[in-house]
Amino acid sequence: MNKRSDIPELAPATMSEADGVRYLHLGTPWVQGAMRLRKPQALELEYVQRMMAWMLFRPEDQLSEGHALQLGLGAAAITRFCHNVMKMRTTAVELNPTVITACRMWFRLPDDGPTLKVIEGDAGRFAADAANAGTADALCVDLYDHEAASPVLDSQAFYEDCHRLLAEGGVMSVNLFGRDASFERSAGRIAAAFGAAQVRTLRPTKEGNTVVVACKLAEMPGRSELAARAENIETRFGLPARKWVRMIRTLPAATD
Repeated sequence: MNKRSDIPELAPATMSEADGVRYLHLGTPWVQGAMRLRKPQALELEYVQRMMAWMLFRPEDQLSEGHALQLGLGAAAITRFCHNVMKMRTTAVELNPTVITACRMWFRLPDDGPTLKVIEGDAGRFAADAANAGTADALCVDLYDHEAASPVLDSQAFYEDCHRLLAEGGVMSVNLFGRDASFERSAGRIAAAFGAAQVRTLRPTKEGNTVVVACKLAEMPGRSELAARAENIETRFGLPARKWVRMIRTLPAATD
Protein backbone atom coordinates (compact mmCIF):
# COMPACT_ATOMS: atom_id res chain seq x y z
CA MET A 1 0.00 0.00 0.00
CA ASN A 2 1.17 3.49 -0.69
CA LYS A 3 0.90 7.19 -0.08
CA ARG A 4 1.16 10.32 -2.19
CA SER A 5 4.53 12.03 -2.24
CA ASP A 6 2.90 15.41 -1.63
CA ILE A 7 1.98 14.25 1.90
CA PRO A 8 5.24 14.69 3.82
CA GLU A 9 4.91 12.27 6.74
CA LEU A 10 4.86 8.53 6.19
CA ALA A 11 3.65 6.31 9.00
CA PRO A 12 6.24 3.70 10.04
CA ALA A 13 5.50 0.07 9.30
CA THR A 14 4.73 -2.09 12.33
CA MET A 15 3.98 -5.78 12.77
CA SER A 16 1.68 -7.96 14.86
CA GLU A 17 1.04 -11.71 15.07
CA ALA A 18 -2.01 -13.77 16.00
CA ASP A 19 -2.95 -17.43 15.44
CA GLY A 20 0.01 -18.12 13.19
CA VAL A 21 -0.52 -15.07 10.96
CA ARG A 22 1.79 -12.06 10.79
CA TYR A 23 0.15 -8.70 9.97
CA LEU A 24 1.57 -5.48 8.58
CA HIS A 25 0.28 -2.15 9.95
CA LEU A 26 1.18 1.49 9.48
CA GLY A 27 0.98 2.52 13.12
CA THR A 28 -2.78 1.84 13.35
CA PRO A 29 -4.94 -1.28 13.83
CA TRP A 30 -5.79 -1.26 10.10
CA VAL A 31 -4.30 -4.32 8.42
CA GLN A 32 -2.14 -3.47 5.41
CA GLY A 33 -1.22 -7.08 4.62
CA ALA A 34 -0.74 -10.53 6.11
CA MET A 35 1.28 -13.74 5.82
CA ARG A 36 0.63 -17.14 7.38
CA LEU A 37 3.95 -18.15 8.88
CA ARG A 38 3.71 -21.81 7.88
CA LYS A 39 2.57 -20.96 4.34
CA PRO A 40 4.49 -17.80 3.40
CA GLN A 41 3.85 -18.13 -0.33
CA ALA A 42 0.06 -18.48 0.08
CA LEU A 43 -2.28 -15.51 -0.20
CA GLU A 44 -3.77 -15.23 3.27
CA LEU A 45 -6.32 -12.41 2.91
CA GLU A 46 -9.43 -13.05 0.84
CA TYR A 47 -9.34 -9.71 -0.96
CA VAL A 48 -5.70 -10.30 -1.92
CA GLN A 49 -6.70 -13.63 -3.43
CA ARG A 50 -9.40 -11.84 -5.42
CA MET A 51 -6.85 -9.29 -6.65
CA MET A 52 -5.44 -12.22 -8.64
CA ALA A 53 -8.69 -12.44 -10.63
CA TRP A 54 -6.74 -10.76 -13.44
CA MET A 55 -5.53 -14.31 -14.13
CA LEU A 56 -8.98 -15.21 -15.49
CA PHE A 57 -8.60 -12.61 -18.23
CA ARG A 58 -5.25 -13.83 -19.54
CA PRO A 59 -5.08 -16.75 -22.01
CA GLU A 60 -3.85 -19.95 -20.39
CA ASP A 61 -0.71 -20.08 -22.51
CA GLN A 62 0.21 -16.54 -21.42
CA LEU A 63 -0.75 -16.81 -17.76
CA SER A 64 2.77 -16.81 -16.29
CA GLU A 65 4.40 -14.88 -19.12
CA GLY A 66 5.23 -11.21 -19.22
CA HIS A 67 5.66 -8.61 -16.49
CA ALA A 68 3.66 -8.39 -13.25
CA LEU A 69 3.57 -4.90 -11.69
CA GLN A 70 2.23 -3.93 -8.28
CA LEU A 71 1.53 -0.34 -7.24
CA GLY A 72 1.62 -0.55 -3.46
CA LEU A 73 3.60 -3.33 -1.80
CA GLY A 74 1.52 -4.10 1.30
CA ALA A 75 2.98 -7.19 2.96
CA ALA A 76 4.41 -8.25 -0.43
CA ALA A 77 1.91 -11.12 -0.79
CA ILE A 78 1.14 -10.53 -4.47
CA THR A 79 4.78 -9.71 -5.22
CA ARG A 80 5.93 -12.98 -3.62
CA PHE A 81 3.22 -14.96 -5.40
CA CYS A 82 3.90 -13.53 -8.85
CA HIS A 83 7.67 -13.88 -8.47
CA ASN A 84 8.11 -17.04 -6.39
CA VAL A 85 5.06 -19.10 -7.39
CA MET A 86 4.13 -17.93 -10.90
CA LYS A 87 7.78 -17.26 -11.82
CA MET A 88 6.94 -13.98 -13.53
CA ARG A 89 9.21 -11.00 -13.93
CA THR A 90 7.89 -8.82 -11.13
CA THR A 91 8.14 -5.16 -10.10
CA ALA A 92 6.61 -3.41 -7.10
CA VAL A 93 6.47 0.34 -6.46
CA GLU A 94 6.23 1.50 -2.84
CA LEU A 95 6.74 4.99 -1.45
CA ASN A 96 7.25 4.11 2.20
CA PRO A 97 10.80 2.80 2.81
CA THR A 98 9.82 1.27 6.15
CA VAL A 99 7.28 -0.94 4.35
CA ILE A 100 10.00 -2.25 2.03
CA THR A 101 12.30 -2.88 4.99
CA ALA A 102 9.51 -4.59 6.94
CA CYS A 103 8.69 -6.84 3.99
CA ARG A 104 12.31 -7.94 3.72
CA MET A 105 12.67 -8.47 7.47
CA TRP A 106 9.31 -9.98 8.38
CA PHE A 107 7.45 -11.01 5.22
CA ARG A 108 9.93 -13.09 3.18
CA LEU A 109 10.34 -10.56 0.37
CA PRO A 110 13.44 -11.63 -1.61
CA ASP A 111 16.20 -9.22 -2.49
CA ASP A 112 16.13 -7.62 -5.91
CA GLY A 113 17.48 -9.77 -8.70
CA PRO A 114 17.18 -10.41 -12.43
CA THR A 115 13.41 -11.05 -12.23
CA LEU A 116 12.44 -8.98 -9.16
CA LYS A 117 12.65 -5.26 -8.59
CA VAL A 118 11.19 -3.20 -5.72
CA ILE A 119 11.21 0.52 -6.45
CA GLU A 120 11.03 3.05 -3.63
CA GLY A 121 8.98 5.76 -5.26
CA ASP A 122 5.63 7.39 -5.86
CA ALA A 123 3.16 5.14 -7.70
CA GLY A 124 1.43 8.08 -9.36
CA ARG A 125 4.64 9.43 -10.80
CA PHE A 126 5.69 5.95 -11.92
CA ALA A 127 2.38 5.43 -13.71
CA ALA A 128 2.57 8.84 -15.37
CA ASP A 129 6.14 8.34 -16.61
CA ALA A 130 5.99 7.79 -20.37
CA ALA A 131 9.06 5.55 -20.12
CA ASN A 132 6.92 2.94 -18.34
CA ALA A 133 4.09 2.89 -20.89
CA GLY A 134 3.17 -0.53 -22.23
CA THR A 135 5.48 -2.41 -19.86
CA ALA A 136 2.98 -4.29 -17.64
CA ASP A 137 0.96 -7.38 -18.53
CA ALA A 138 -0.63 -7.76 -15.08
CA LEU A 139 -1.10 -4.65 -12.95
CA CYS A 140 -2.33 -4.81 -9.33
CA VAL A 141 -3.26 -1.49 -7.69
CA ASP A 142 -3.70 -1.40 -3.90
CA LEU A 143 -2.95 2.09 -2.62
CA TYR A 144 -3.96 3.05 0.92
CA ASP A 145 -2.29 5.01 3.70
CA HIS A 146 -2.36 4.39 7.44
CA GLU A 147 -5.92 5.74 7.78
CA ALA A 148 -7.39 3.45 5.08
CA ALA A 149 -10.15 5.99 4.46
CA SER A 150 -10.10 5.85 0.65
CA PRO A 151 -7.66 5.07 -2.17
CA VAL A 152 -4.73 7.48 -2.15
CA LEU A 153 -4.68 7.58 -5.95
CA ASP A 154 -8.17 7.43 -7.45
CA SER A 155 -8.50 10.07 -10.17
CA GLN A 156 -9.50 9.40 -13.76
CA ALA A 157 -6.09 10.74 -14.82
CA PHE A 158 -4.43 8.10 -12.64
CA TYR A 159 -6.51 5.29 -14.16
CA GLU A 160 -5.70 6.60 -17.63
CA ASP A 161 -2.03 6.37 -16.66
CA CYS A 162 -2.65 2.78 -15.51
CA HIS A 163 -4.21 2.05 -18.90
CA ARG A 164 -1.05 3.36 -20.57
CA LEU A 165 1.13 1.22 -18.29
CA LEU A 166 -0.46 -1.93 -19.67
CA ALA A 167 0.67 -3.68 -22.80
CA GLU A 168 -2.03 -4.62 -25.29
CA GLY A 169 -4.03 -7.46 -23.76
CA GLY A 170 -2.85 -6.54 -20.27
CA VAL A 171 -5.13 -6.65 -17.23
CA MET A 172 -5.44 -4.42 -14.16
CA SER A 173 -7.00 -5.33 -10.83
CA VAL A 174 -7.81 -2.65 -8.25
CA ASN A 175 -8.78 -2.93 -4.60
CA LEU A 176 -11.55 -0.44 -3.84
CA PHE A 177 -12.04 -0.09 -0.12
CA GLY A 178 -12.28 2.69 2.41
CA ARG A 179 -14.49 4.28 4.99
CA ASP A 180 -14.87 7.38 2.82
CA ALA A 181 -14.62 5.70 -0.58
CA SER A 182 -17.34 5.68 -3.21
CA PHE A 183 -17.30 2.51 -5.27
CA GLU A 184 -19.55 3.97 -7.95
CA ARG A 185 -17.33 7.02 -8.39
CA SER A 186 -14.13 5.01 -8.58
CA ALA A 187 -15.60 2.35 -10.89
CA GLY A 188 -16.90 5.10 -13.16
CA ARG A 189 -13.42 6.56 -13.47
CA ILE A 190 -11.96 3.16 -14.31
CA ALA A 191 -14.70 2.65 -16.92
CA ALA A 192 -13.97 6.05 -18.44
CA ALA A 193 -10.29 5.14 -18.77
CA PHE A 194 -10.73 1.57 -20.07
CA GLY A 195 -14.25 1.51 -21.52
CA ALA A 196 -17.13 0.07 -19.51
CA ALA A 197 -17.27 -3.06 -21.68
CA GLN A 198 -13.70 -3.86 -20.62
CA VAL A 199 -14.43 -3.70 -16.87
CA ARG A 200 -15.75 -6.34 -14.47
CA THR A 201 -16.24 -6.35 -10.71
CA LEU A 202 -16.28 -9.05 -8.09
CA ARG A 203 -18.70 -9.08 -5.19
CA PRO A 204 -17.33 -7.34 -2.10
CA THR A 205 -15.73 -9.33 0.68
CA LYS A 206 -17.35 -9.33 4.10
CA GLU A 207 -14.80 -6.67 5.11
CA GLY A 208 -15.98 -4.46 2.23
CA ASN A 209 -13.15 -4.83 -0.28
CA THR A 210 -14.40 -4.79 -3.88
CA VAL A 211 -11.98 -5.82 -6.62
CA VAL A 212 -12.39 -4.31 -10.09
CA VAL A 213 -10.72 -5.90 -13.12
CA ALA A 214 -10.11 -3.93 -16.32
CA CYS A 215 -8.64 -5.18 -19.60
CA LYS A 216 -6.78 -3.23 -22.25
CA LEU A 217 -7.80 -4.03 -25.82
CA ALA A 218 -8.59 -7.64 -25.02
CA GLU A 219 -11.67 -9.62 -25.99
CA MET A 220 -13.61 -10.33 -22.82
CA PRO A 221 -14.00 -14.10 -22.31
CA GLY A 222 -17.46 -15.63 -21.91
CA ARG A 223 -18.58 -17.69 -18.93
CA SER A 224 -17.58 -21.03 -20.40
CA GLU A 225 -14.08 -19.78 -21.18
CA LEU A 226 -13.79 -18.22 -17.71
CA ALA A 227 -14.83 -21.53 -16.15
CA ALA A 228 -12.17 -23.43 -18.10
CA ARG A 229 -9.51 -20.91 -17.16
CA ALA A 230 -10.60 -21.03 -13.53
CA GLU A 231 -10.15 -24.80 -13.41
CA ASN A 232 -6.63 -24.41 -14.80
CA ILE A 233 -5.79 -21.72 -12.24
CA GLU A 234 -7.05 -23.84 -9.35
CA THR A 235 -5.10 -26.88 -10.58
CA ARG A 236 -1.85 -25.01 -11.19
CA PHE A 237 -1.85 -22.43 -8.41
CA GLY A 238 -4.40 -23.48 -5.79
CA LEU A 239 -6.39 -20.25 -5.92
CA PRO A 240 -10.24 -20.32 -5.59
CA ALA A 241 -10.78 -19.14 -9.16
CA ARG A 242 -14.05 -21.00 -9.74
CA LYS A 243 -15.53 -19.00 -6.89
CA TRP A 244 -14.34 -15.80 -8.58
CA VAL A 245 -16.20 -16.69 -11.77
CA ARG A 246 -19.46 -16.86 -9.82
CA MET A 247 -18.75 -13.40 -8.37
CA ILE A 248 -18.02 -11.57 -11.62
CA ARG A 249 -20.43 -8.81 -12.63
CA THR A 250 -20.53 -6.19 -15.35
CA LEU A 251 -20.75 -2.57 -14.38
CA PRO A 252 -24.15 -0.91 -14.05
CA ALA A 253 -25.03 1.21 -17.06
CA ALA A 254 -24.81 4.35 -14.90
CA THR A 255 -21.03 4.05 -14.76
CA ASP A 256 -20.57 4.09 -18.54
